[in-house]
Amino acid sequence: MSDDKEVKDDQLEEELNEDALGEELDEINTELADELADALPDEEAVAEAEAESDGEDFEKPDPEDDDNPDAIDATLESAIEAILFASDEPLGAPRLVNIAEVGSVKQIRESVESLNEQYEANGRAFRIEQIAGGYQMMTLDVYNHWLKKLVKIRTENKLSPAALETLAIIAYKQPIIRADIESIRGVAAGEMIRNLMYKGLAKITGRAEVIGRPMLYGTTKKFLDVFGLNTLKDLPKTDDLKKTD
Repeated sequence: MSDDKEVKDDQLEEELNEDALGEELDEINTELADELADALPDEEAVAEAEAESDGEDFEKPDPEDDDNPDAIDATLESAIEAILFASDEPLGAPRLVNIAEVGSVKQIRESVESLNEQYEANGRAFRIEQIAGGYQMMTLDVYNHWLKKLVKIRTENKLSPAALETLAIIAYKQPIIRADIESIRGVAAGEMIRNLMYKGLAKITGRAEVIGRPMLYGTTKKFLDVFGLNTLKDLPKTDDLKKTD
């Protein structure tokens, strides 16, 4: 029995020693981890150092930017690009400085050169050209073939004052016969109506239930599209037009 007791005591002492050794190792690991954490540089400090090495000022991200993922940081180049894109006439460097409210004439010129380099590198169909002492965004000559078609379509859809007057009568009075259109305008309207039908803005909608059963005219879906209307109910009210006049 005494031998068995001694064996159990030895086992118990060995287990206690192992537990003590384990706790001691855990404490050592914890201390080492803390020392390593203190020795490693802070992530933000690393980012700042990298930014300084690139010659850039490091800026902490603004938390509010996360609420607007589509936010764009405007630069002088992007501002000039937006201004020239929206302008329908050449703008000189001094005027661009006034509109942008930043930069100088020299910076404007440098920005234009930089933008053109980007356009060329990316195969864009336009460049910023110097026209009449100013800058204007223009398409390259190679695209004239397609642009001429666009101009032709616009020209075909362009209406004279007389055509607009006739179309307005049809739009507001439809369905209407030619005699009533001519009565309102005071002049013959046959040729004008045919021209509007050729452009796809007017059409025959039926025949009037009167002697001779003359044709009735109305507007088309293209008419709604050209004038940005959803339905004929979206036409300006005649009372509002009178107030404008």
